Order: sequence, then structure tokens, then C-alpha cells
Amino acid sequence: MIKPAYIISILLFFPVLLIQTTVVPLIAIENVIPDLVIIILVYYSISQNQIYGTVLGFIYGFLFDIITGSLLGSTMIAKTIAGFSAGYFSSENKRDQYLISYNFALIVLMASLIDSTINAFFSSVSFNTNIFILFIQYALFPSLYTSTIALMGMIFYPKRRLF
Repeated sequence: MIKPAYIISILLFFPVLLIQTTVVPLIAIENVIPDLVIIILVYYSISQNQIYGTVLGFIYGFLFDIITGSLLGSTMIAKTIAGFSAGYFSSENKRDQYLISYNFALIVLMASLIDSTINAFFSSVSFNTNIFILFIQYALFPSLYTSTIALMGMIFYPKRRLF
């Protein structure tokens, strides 16, 4: 039997994708935009488990590729690996500690770096670009922006603890 939480996590994707494709480009800084999908992927990867995060990353990536018309499979593999990596922090003993502390923003940074690096690898069309500049421009800056948005979300989380 499918749990309602599983269906909610997939249904939550659609409004987040709508915000990601319509509103988020308006807050771009020098063509660098945060990835809201990775934030909810990290949340569900930590709150459920690693396998769930991996499968959800696959579903989110597949739906993102199909709906936005991007290169089929690029976002899918990036979000799958990001969900798998974020799922490492899903242990029953420390789950609440990761979700309500500032560690969440660091986990989002790590997962976003993985996601953005893989996407940058697939989306770079010029082979003359320096790989270091490619990493900085298309992976590090969006990851920092995404983790900053996640950190802002932690401020409004009701059970937040300072330490």
C-alpha cells in the first residue's frame, strides 16, 4: 500500500516546479538561480531514507526533464545521485538534528553541488571552456544560492534550535 506521504512528496513537486520556472528566474543574480526542487528532495531524503531519496530524485528529475524539455536524462541522473547522497544523513537518531538545525543548509549545499556539477557536465556545449570556470559558474554559485535559500527557510522553521 502506498503511503500518503509518498503521494504528497510527488504532488508537492508540481507547485515547486511552477515556482521554479516562473518566479525564481526573477530573483536571478547574474543568471544564477537557486534550485528549489533540490531543497525539497533533500528534505524528503533525510526525513524518509536513502532509498526513498534516490527514487524520489529519479522521479523529480524525470518529471523535470519531461516538463521543461531539457536534455532527457541529465536532470534525472543528477537528482538521483543528489537524493542518494542526501539520504546518507537519514538516520533515525539524528534525523531531527539534521532537519531543524543549520546542518540542513550544509546538506543542501552538498546535494546541490552534486546536482549542479552533473547538470553542468551535461549542459556544457563548448569544449573550449575551462572546467574550473565551468564548475564555479554553473555549479558552485547556484549551489551557494540554493543553500542560502534553504538557510532562509530554516529561520522560519518552527522548531529551529540555535545549536
